[in-house]
Amino acid sequence: MSVLDQLKAIVGPKGWSEDADELAPRLIEWRGLYRGQTPLLLKPASTAEVSAILKICQDSGTRIAVQGGNTGVVCGGVPDDSGEEILLTLSRLHAIRAVDAANFTLTAEAGVTVTALQEAAKAQDRLFPLSLASEGSCTLGGVIATNAGGVNVLRYGVMRDLLLGIEAVLPTGEVVELLSGLRKDNTGYDVKQLFIGAEGTLGIVTAATVKLFPAPKATATAFFTVPSPQAALDLLALARAETGDRLTAFELICRAGVELVIKHIPGARDPLNDPAPWYVLLEVATSSADEALEPRLEALAATAAERGLISDGTVAQTEAQRQSLWKLRESLSEAQKLDSSSIKHDISLPLSAIPDFLMRAGDAVMAAVPGARPVPFGHLGDGNLHFNISAPLAMERRAFEARWGEINRIVHDIVVDMGGSISAEHGIGRLKKAELAHYKDATALAVMRALKRTLDPKNILNRGRIFDV
Repeated sequence: MSVLDQLKAIVGPKGWSEDADELAPRLIEWRGLYRGQTPLLLKPASTAEVSAILKICQDSGTRIAVQGGNTGVVCGGVPDDSGEEILLTLSRLHAIRAVDAANFTLTAEAGVTVTALQEAAKAQDRLFPLSLASEGSCTLGGVIATNAGGVNVLRYGVMRDLLLGIEAVLPTGEVVELLSGLRKDNTGYDVKQLFIGAEGTLGIVTAATVKLFPAPKATATAFFTVPSPQAALDLLALARAETGDRLTAFELICRAGVELVIKHIPGARDPLNDPAPWYVLLEVATSSADEALEPRLEALAATAAERGLISDGTVAQTEAQRQSLWKLRESLSEAQKLDSSSIKHDISLPLSAIPDFLMRAGDAVMAAVPGARPVPFGHLGDGNLHFNISAPLAMERRAFEARWGEINRIVHDIVVDMGGSISAEHGIGRLKKAELAHYKDATALAVMRALKRTLDPKNILNRGRIFDV
């Protein structure tokens, strides 16, 4: 029996596909930058099936690409173009195994979407706080593999901070079962950390236990104009002082970004009468049913206006208004995609360095590519910016994308010079592999490769992601 036939036998007739129509959307990266090929799509329905698949692939040297919701932007989950990688999706591992409201934990399988996790927590009057634009499609396994962040990192942390336990299958087929919901477990190496942010290169996460929090009883959202990124930072400091740990999100948006969303996204509108160079979208929440948050934001706005930090703003009075404000932020990537070609940078910096970075990087990019349109936005509260560059209006797509490497190096040189990171939350995948090799500490890279060789001696799992071995 051939290897492919053995794999088909493991998952049964519902667990595999060679249908071109079913494969097509899984073989292309979200922005259409990469297209891959595969001889077979596997859809295992249990950890045992994943284990059996990996044992056969290990014995035969068959390579596997692992895919969650295929919402990544660094080409980590799309198979390469060799036509030799088996594509494995965890979409059938979609069970919520347990919600322990008393322990404030939830255990779910890797194919569960982030939205489904949020809803399962909400049904028990709890909150799963991870929130990002792709939450309706991205999966638990994917956000663990990329150590996703999102808009609530300021208060709740990244995925690494939210993870308590993990179940993963090693490339050899062995299963690591560490689904404890314990906050304290000091029994040697914290093995689960190996799989967080590893982009599926060290094992396949099949289930996880995550932290829950008290469900918010009240939420208030505001949209303010600010004259500069420095004013936004000053507003952040004021907001943290005035609202404490109620501050859950603090997003910076440039005017160009707002205009792109209004132009390309149906139903999006400008919430303020007069345009401004920069905007801040902030949100506060409380688990106390007796606390009124709108007065806090109104008081914050009054103080900020007195100090010259804001000139205009609005506080959402209804859930519909709140969703309208968030639409401006969450639709930015889609609006850029619809507008033109763009070169994206997912970077993080010390907060104090952000104003100078925006000036330096913007000037450097526009000097190299006249007419280039920087569209910076992101999670200012935790120092994570999406410094995206849209093509000049008069430049053809291919000509602009030919400058990809040059623009990356310009931006990333400045990021590293200012003490930042070239990947804050998207990961490395294949897209940023050369950049990682250029900037990452050589000893750290050697340790990563040693881990890969130890756990995946035949290099069958997500080969060519993060680095080459």
